[in-house]
Parts: sequence; structure tokens; C-alpha cells
Amino acid sequence: MALINCVEDQRVLAQKRVPRMFYEYADGGSWTESTYHSNEKDWQSIKLKQRVGVDVSSRNTIMPMLGLDLPMPVVLGPVGLIGMHRADGEILAAKSAEEFGVPFTLSTMSICSIEDVAEHTSKPFWFQLYVMRDRDFIRRLLSRAKDANCSTLMVTIDLPILGDRYKDRRNGLSTPPKLTIKNTINLVSKPNWCFQMIKTRRRYFGNVVGHVKGVDDMTSLSDWVSGQFDPSLTWKDIEGLRMNWDRKLVIKGIMDPDDAKSAVDIGADAIVVSNHGGRQLDGTLSTVSALPAILDRVGGDTEVWVDGGIRSGQDILKAIALGARGTLLGRAYLYGLGSNGQAGVTQTLKILKRELDMSMALCGKSSLSDVDTSILYN
Repeated sequence: MALINCVEDQRVLAQKRVPRMFYEYADGGSWTESTYHSNEKDWQSIKLKQRVGVDVSSRNTIMPMLGLDLPMPVVLGPVGLIGMHRADGEILAAKSAEEFGVPFTLSTMSICSIEDVAEHTSKPFWFQLYVMRDRDFIRRLLSRAKDANCSTLMVTIDLPILGDRYKDRRNGLSTPPKLTIKNTINLVSKPNWCFQMIKTRRRYFGNVVGHVKGVDDMTSLSDWVSGQFDPSLTWKDIEGLRMNWDRKLVIKGIMDPDDAKSAVDIGADAIVVSNHGGRQLDGTLSTVSALPAILDRVGGDTEVWVDGGIRSGQDILKAIALGARGTLLGRAYLYGLGSNGQAGVTQTLKILKRELDMSMALCGKSSLSDVDTSILYN
């Protein structure tokens, strides 16, 4: 059995166990991937101050996000195709999050449907929405989310068109994977993945297939998805969603202070500083670089969260020290899922909480609520 000490250990194991096209779908960015790599490197460039002579024998990493007292300020963010990294992956990740006590966010482009996840969990989960051209489908999708008792809607606003992701094109990304010679050779090298996938019926986009007229096979589904992202989307459309969603609303994909103000103006309960994991506009700022200006503009008006490149408990601590009220995980928990299923996701959360707790203590803080920029070097 592989010895897992950190998220990087899980990444290495996931790369061995997950088919290349799905591993690289998650572990890659657009164009040159410069923004994808900057997200991670820029967290590492921030340095923590070690302090001594402080009583840190009793520590507390609890922090509220949207009124929920979480064991640490972390949400499992939305990631598409989770069920292709591990059979029934969305269900497994949701169950792990529920047991650990943090929210799980189901993607519109999930393999397991809203109803699948609701059937296998006992507490409300969150739902992420892409506002697509087919507005009738979107209305029905929101109704399904309400029926499943989803407590929070997270609208991802940074995908009017799809970023150019070279790895996905090179790998011929599809779900289920097309059995080309190259793909078949790779799949044969992942016998456990194949065995688990054969046992499940969930191999397509569960929120779409059977819910859109004429979308019932791989070819039509691919055509439908590629034509559905809406470049005409405006803040007026998001305002309409706010008026028709009577629960918590989070806007994800904010990188500019003016856009953050627009999100606040339409009534967002929280915003996520996010560049889509470096998978949309390449050559833009890392999320941690964009965070301070956004906090200055709207930090007193709404909860500001951040994602992108978070791979350790120290990264979470730095986010809170800078003034963020929470963080979203994407790749970090996906590595755990790919390496060891539900247990791997739980292991990721335990690793991050342990690292957060230890780093906080070594910075001379016993409570996350007391953490601020004083623990950072300028």
C-alpha cells in the first residue's frame, strides 16, 4: 500500500490509476498553462512567520461559511466529470464531505445526477450551475435542485466560451472514452478503474441525458454540450436567477473588483475569486494575486472565498490571513478520489486539516478566527 503523507502523494497515485484523458482533464490548464501553474506557485511564494512562546495547547480551526460552522473553511468545489475519475465519483465525494462536515458542490456537468447524489446522502448539498442557451433546461434543472433540497446555488460565470485546452484535444476527451487504439492501451493499464466502471450504470452526463429532448447518446450529447455555453450571458441574466432562487447564492469566477461589485449588487451571498483553475483565460493573474483588490472593494459587503492552486493546509491558512472567508478545493480532493475513492477524499480532508492546525500553531495562533496578516511576511 502506498504511503500517503500529503496531497502531492495522492496526485502521483491518481496519475497511475486514472485514465490519462480524465486525469489530464483535471490536471491541466488552457494554452501554455501559465496561469494554472501560477495559481499554485503564488501561494508558495507567500511566507509565514513562525512565532514562539505562545500557548497553543488548545486549537480551533472552525470557521463559518454562509452561516455554517465548518471544521475548517473548505468547500468541495464543483468539478465536471468526477464520475470518470472513479466510478460513481460524485456520490463518493459527497458522502465523504458529509461525513467530514464540509459542503459538497455538484457540477452541472457531473456524471452522477442531482437525484443520484440526493439518494445517497442525508444532508443538503450544493449545486453549481452553468447558465446555458437552453433556458427551459436551466429552469427545470433549478427545479430539480430545489426538489433535491440543495441549499446553495453556485453560479459559475467565467465560461461564456470554452478555453482552449490542448491536453483535452490531444486526448480526444469524451465520456465514456472512445475506444481508439491509444485510449484502449491506456485503459488496459488501469484494470481497477475499468472493473469499477463496468459495474456502474453512470457513464454519461447524468444531469443532461434523459432531461433534454433528443440528447440520449454520446454523439448528440457532445454536440449539445459544445453548443450550449452562452457568450450572451450578462449580469441581468444572473439577476434574474437571483430573483428565482430563494436560497443562498454564490457567484464563482470573479477576478476583477468591478465584477465583484456587480455580484454584490445582484445579491450574492458569497463570491469566489477564481480563474477556473487556469483553464479559461491563460496569462491572467493567479487567484491569490487578484484576491487583495477584490477584498478591498467588497470584503465588507459579502463573503469572499478563493480557489485555484490550493494544495495544502498552509495555503488555506494563507487565504484566511489575507482576509478570505473560505476556500474551495478542486484538484486536491479529485487526486484523493482518483487514488483511493471515498476514503481518498476523506484522507485529503484530514491531511489539509492537520496541516492547517499545525501551521496555525507554529504561527502562534490558537484559533483561526484570530488569524490575520500579522502571520505573513510583507
